[in-house]
Order: sequence, then structure tokens, then C-alpha cells
Amino acid sequence: MLKIYCEEQNFTALAGAFDGEVVSDIDLAAEVVLVDEEEIQRLNREMREVDAVTDVLSFPALDGIKGKKLQKKAFPADIDEEGNLFLGSIAICTKRAKEQAEEYGHGYERELNYLLTHGLFHLLGYDHMTDTDKAEMREREERVMKKLGLSRD
Repeated sequence: MLKIYCEEQNFTALAGAFDGEVVSDIDLAAEVVLVDEEEIQRLNREMREVDAVTDVLSFPALDGIKGKKLQKKAFPADIDEEGNLFLGSIAICTKRAKEQAEEYGHGYERELNYLLTHGLFHLLGYDHMTDTDKAEMREREERVMKKLGLSRD
């Protein structure tokens, strides 16, 4: 089970849509913060040395986990105070999410959930640096979005 901690919004449905996307013998957790353009630019500049506004940033806590079964015994130092395996943190720029929703012709809810889904897959070790990796990640993202009833179809 995935737990998504976000003070600004409830993502329980999205957490449930991740059932079956990762094999684990421990509950998983991720932190999400919704930020303005100034904050996402600061994070991007300080963490990635890219001085620009972006839509979503992911900060994975674990390395080398893509496609692997996540076992509690392998990550004793990464268990949070509630007994969950902490995957990492995600920052989403709400202004960019609203702009992109308008640009792509769908609702803000869909865009926000897509950006979070994208960020969560980054926390799980997926990326889009090659065409093959991008296709794999997009397929997984679309599967989760379809479970939410927010697919592109």
C-alpha cells in the first residue's frame, strides 16, 4: 500500500491506483508539496543547477529499485516513524499544472494527478532518458491514470 503525505490535497485515490505497480512486503510512503513558481525554480536551481521554473521535481530516497521487490529487511534505515518505506519527496508547481491543463485541454485535477504519478514513478526508479525508458514509463503512467478514470482516451 502506498501512502501519499500532502498537507494541501488528498491523494488517497491516486495512492490506491498504484496498487499492483510495485511489489513490496512493507507499506510505502511519499511526501508531496504543492509550491509556487518561485519555490520550484529555487529547488530546481539548488538541486539540479537548472535556473528555471518546471512542473514537477522528484527527490528519490532510494537508488536502484526500478522493477525490484521492495523488502523491509533491505532498507532498515529508510523506514519512517509510521513503519513505511520512505520513497522520497515530490514538489509540484500548481501554476504550471494549471497552465499545462489548459494547454493540453483537460482539467487541473487530471494534470495534478498526472504530475504526481510521473513523480512517483521517478521515485520508483523509472526515467525517460531513452525512448525505451520513456515508453515504459508512459505505459505505467497511463495505466495508473486509467485506474483513476483520468486517461487520455
